[in-house]
Amino acid sequence: MHPFQNTWPYETVMGDIYVSKCPFCDAENVLLPLKPSELQVIAEGKKKRLVFPCCRNVLTIIDTDRDYLLSDIALRNNKA
Repeated sequence: MHPFQNTWPYETVMGDIYVSKCPFCDAENVLLPLKPSELQVIAEGKKKRLVFPCCRNVLTIIDTDRDYLLSDIALRNNKA
């Protein structure tokens, strides 16, 4: 099981991949430089370096599913 704090939700709209909010700068509706075909390759085990266009922060995506990107770093604040 993957740690929830390392996940970030995404959406695919007409072939474009978006996050509703950037995990680094809180910019909204960020278009990611990813293609839907790349998500399948990542899910099969290939890592992908992702640069957020809004703030230029970088993370490595190590897995995906239909709803979430899994990163090698924590993206969520664990304030309970």
